[in-house]
Amino acid sequence: MPILKTARAANLPRLATVFVAVAGLGLASCEDSGGDPRSQIGAHPTLPALQQYVVPPIRIAEPVGWGNDVKPTVPQDLQAQAIATGLAHPRSLYVLPNGDVLVVESNGPKAPIYRPKDIVTSWVKWFAGASAKDANRITLLRDTNGDGIPEVRTVFLDHLNSPFGVALVGNDLYIANTDAIVRYPYQEGQTSITAAPTKLTDLPGGPIDHHWTKPLLASPDGSKLYVGIGSNSNITENGIGAEYERAAIWEVDRASGAHRIFASGTRNPTGLQWEPETGKLWAIVNERDEIGPDLVPDYLTAVQDRGFYGWPYSYYGKHLDPRVQPQRPDLVATAIVPDYALSSHVAPLGLAMYSGGDLPANYRSGAFVGEHGSWDRTPLNGYKVVFVPFTGGKPSGPARDVVTGFLDENNHARGRPVGLAIDRAGRLLIADDVGNTVWRISSVRPGPKPAT
Repeated sequence: MPILKTARAANLPRLATVFVAVAGLGLASCEDSGGDPRSQIGAHPTLPALQQYVVPPIRIAEPVGWGNDVKPTVPQDLQAQAIATGLAHPRSLYVLPNGDVLVVESNGPKAPIYRPKDIVTSWVKWFAGASAKDANRITLLRDTNGDGIPEVRTVFLDHLNSPFGVALVGNDLYIANTDAIVRYPYQEGQTSITAAPTKLTDLPGGPIDHHWTKPLLASPDGSKLYVGIGSNSNITENGIGAEYERAAIWEVDRASGAHRIFASGTRNPTGLQWEPETGKLWAIVNERDEIGPDLVPDYLTAVQDRGFYGWPYSYYGKHLDPRVQPQRPDLVATAIVPDYALSSHVAPLGLAMYSGGDLPANYRSGAFVGEHGSWDRTPLNGYKVVFVPFTGGKPSGPARDVVTGFLDENNHARGRPVGLAIDRAGRLLIADDVGNTVWRISSVRPGPKPAT
């Protein structure tokens, strides 16, 4: 299996080309082909022996976009429809109480180059369609006649700093930029905000800002905000000092801006949601790379207050990562095993709990997860939206594919799912940051029975 097979390879910087070639040397001694991802889905994933590489294998889905009349593939009782196209790297979605949809269009901050590996990493992100020229704004979509298709589209907020998370509490609209949570005044029905923001609290940002997305969630009573803070490296290669208060979920007091670490050891928590039956906080987490195609499974888990989830010292409980020195056996002894594995390198970036609405009864209780897709595994993994059924507030069965077709028959990426949301009618919305589209997934209503 070639590491990289694409016409864009000619655009590699010279040094990056050398390092991609070095990755090929790793393939000569280490098998890069992964096993069946289904063995890594659920409460007890298969965890093979780890491998180590000088530079990991690179397997990228070349972005090609959606052709005319091509849509994602869904089960026969569902239908997919584009409700907004031509966006600039849409990454997350938020539905306001009046039904307006906020689309967060965002680029990551420019990362400093410290090592040759940084060049390869930045090129991989560029190649995979990880930016857009006019991003770092929020677009508002409004459906005025109830048909589900927005007739109004306006720039709601502009000139933001790599935004991702959004939360509305009363008339206070909070945006999690990559370096701070800011607050704007909001009145229902506004189609744009021109008021200056007020900073609630700083967040870990640059100059290194490896995992820049900051998901945001308000507590049910509105007194707290929860924000996911990703690590500043894959596995502390930038030094443990660069990880201060990162790889964690913060709890922020909305009145004062003071924060505490609610949970730690979560390498990159990219989505936060309240489970409706139990009221518990759940998160999706992107785990570490570069120890094999089947390590480490990304996961979905309930988040325990003051819980530690292993990163960087261990994974999936107490499995040690030998790359991290010195170790912390005191922390590893407390490491919590996540509730539910999603399989390795699927890169979950969107989470939406579902408890009822437009979709059929078999989606009435569970979690939709948007899997952005792998870059370092053969065959590719993810590139779809899955549904994890819940019973009694916990996962109760294997994840099933709901929205696929983001990869074409040649493993080129038509799109990549990121943020998810449930609209006011109970339909699933998907931000597609390669197709630059928002997709709506709804039920297919049976037609009237023929007269007899």
